[in-house]
Amino acid sequence: MQQHAGRVCGRLAPSPTGHIHLGNAWAFLLAWLSVRSRKGRLILRVEDIDPQRSKGEFTGTLLEDLRWFGLDWDEGPDIGGPAQPYLQSLRMACYEEALARLEAVDATYPCFCTRRELRHLASAPHVEDMGTPYPGTCRRLDGEKQAALFEAGRRAAVRLRCSGTTVSFVDGLQGEIRASLADCGGDFALRRSDGVISYQLAVTVDDALMGVTDVVRGRDILPSTPRQIVLQRLLGYATPVYRHIPLLLDNGGNRLAKRHQSLTLRKLRQEGVEARRVVGLLSHMAGLNPSEMSVSPQELLPRFAPENLPKHDQCVTEDNLRRLVP
Repeated sequence: MQQHAGRVCGRLAPSPTGHIHLGNAWAFLLAWLSVRSRKGRLILRVEDIDPQRSKGEFTGTLLEDLRWFGLDWDEGPDIGGPAQPYLQSLRMACYEEALARLEAVDATYPCFCTRRELRHLASAPHVEDMGTPYPGTCRRLDGEKQAALFEAGRRAAVRLRCSGTTVSFVDGLQGEIRASLADCGGDFALRRSDGVISYQLAVTVDDALMGVTDVVRGRDILPSTPRQIVLQRLLGYATPVYRHIPLLLDNGGNRLAKRHQSLTLRKLRQEGVEARRVVGLLSHMAGLNPSEMSVSPQELLPRFAPENLPKHDQCVTEDNLRRLVP
């Protein structure tokens, strides 16, 4: 399998579906430190591939909030670069070319299952988000049946054939990972029936074409990694080094998400909280700042070692939040 060589390259990949919250900031800070501590190149890519969830007005605020937080990047939608464009919504030609290559080697098939049928099969509202294996209903359709469905006006998603595939890789933080694609959802969609390219395909193509060698992201994305590695192998792409970091949780043990509006960087900034205090809290949870003192990302670089990051989820307590407020 092709391997990366040369300078380390990482990426920050926010989605414009809302403001950046502490959980996002945690992941972006650790991704930034992982690259900058090795004098690597950093790309900012806006993952706005889903038109139903992405809002253009959030793109500018994402960049503004990340810069306020103390992060920088070498390439991105605001400064350009050799791998532009850096908005996924402008990269459709790249995804369609990769999809055509997969279709040419019979690695895909059309899926005519409706969302209602998928809910019935999985007994869950989002079969792929839940990781429930797709049973291969449409994989068994012959060419005549497929043609008849297209003739009847049925729209089709495009799925990847994943029969019996098992992937092994060494995560830079979690250690050796071995998973079958059945455990990760089975035959997964590459393009939805409405024409929207899937996260799995878009991220795989973008990381490869942008030269990304290191990916730091939350452990909740771990089930996606075997899928992306299989796509990399089929398309002849190199596989980055992955580090899946623990999540930040609220007092109830729930993952911090966009619903935690009071914990967005924008809200904290409006309340007079200094960026250095936020970095101080997050670096303390990462084991980089024993005293929780105010600090900038740059000041953390000499003490950063990715192998020393915690492996278990961290809880943001009310005491933590109270200490942020001046």
